[in-house]
Amino acid sequence: MFAFGVDRQDFTATTIVEAAAPEAGDGEAVLRVDRVGVTANNVTYAVLGDAMRYWQFFPPAAFGLEPRWGLVPLWGFAEIVASRVPHVPVGGRVYGYLPPAGHLVVRPGRIDGTGFRDESPHRAGLASPYNAYRLTTGDPVWRAEQEDLLVLYRPLFFTSFMLADQVLDQGAYGAGQVVLSSASSKTAYAAAFELRGHGPRVVGLTSPGNVAFTESLGCYDEVLPYAGIRDLQAVPTAYLDLSGSAPTREALRERLGDRLVRDIAVGLTTQSPNAMAAGEVFFAPTQMRKRSADWGRDGLDARFAVAWERFAAAVASWVDVRLGHGPAGLREAWLEVAAGRTPPRVGHVIQL
Repeated sequence: MFAFGVDRQDFTATTIVEAAAPEAGDGEAVLRVDRVGVTANNVTYAVLGDAMRYWQFFPPAAFGLEPRWGLVPLWGFAEIVASRVPHVPVGGRVYGYLPPAGHLVVRPGRIDGTGFRDESPHRAGLASPYNAYRLTTGDPVWRAEQEDLLVLYRPLFFTSFMLADQVLDQGAYGAGQVVLSSASSKTAYAAAFELRGHGPRVVGLTSPGNVAFTESLGCYDEVLPYAGIRDLQAVPTAYLDLSGSAPTREALRERLGDRLVRDIAVGLTTQSPNAMAAGEVFFAPTQMRKRSADWGRDGLDARFAVAWERFAAAVASWVDVRLGHGPAGLREAWLEVAAGRTPPRVGHVIQL
């Protein structure tokens, strides 16, 4: 197997190490990582690796790496290649949170027809949704022909789905418009897709070169370049910050004053921690827990499946999948995405 490490202090410094494939011990299963995506969302995991404990999901020592290296969590599909756990079948295909490595050893628990959770001791105190592995045979969202879309968009769309749900659940905080920065990013336009037509106007802020692409999506009522903030309607506004840009936040505050009724940090596409400057931080698992209590987990899954089908039908024409192969392809995609060089239409999928 291999493992791909990123320097926790310098994301441009990377390493690839080789090691023997692991074996399954009692109560364990081995997943062979098959197909993963690399997006700005993964860069956010690295930026918040210490603050939100993302580095702890895949301890470097378990993959033959020194502590300076972090394994950035990725989303994708894996095959169960060994199992010493009843009802976790060899040959099963699962979707979930995976390391940038050839294999992952898990300790399955809470096993049912939909999949299992990794109950390895080091993951016990980490955010529960990231520990779930869904069998494709028990997943209402899975379609074989949509795997690349699921790799690229499912985790982002779940965040976007929960973000839009929270905004609407709170009556849009009394705002007449919702403004999203990094509007050309996948998480932003997926949230806009869910929000548009449900009350407030939805406005996207993006760089001048991405205005035409972002307008072409049809997710926003209006798209402005960042310099166009001065033309923003001066009405009660909720700001969903997916850029982490201090100048953007200051320009909005200058334009809107006390009409900026909510300032919520969502993402960090500029790799500049913005939580302290924002009024609050959105964390998808928190809203997920609320809706699981409101609707039950089956009810949440059903609503998500309906929303995903609507979104998948639209997004297939918005993205050009760029397929990479092996550790070298993973490194190449990571360096491009971390540097912010990926065009908004491009989605990196890596076949390992």
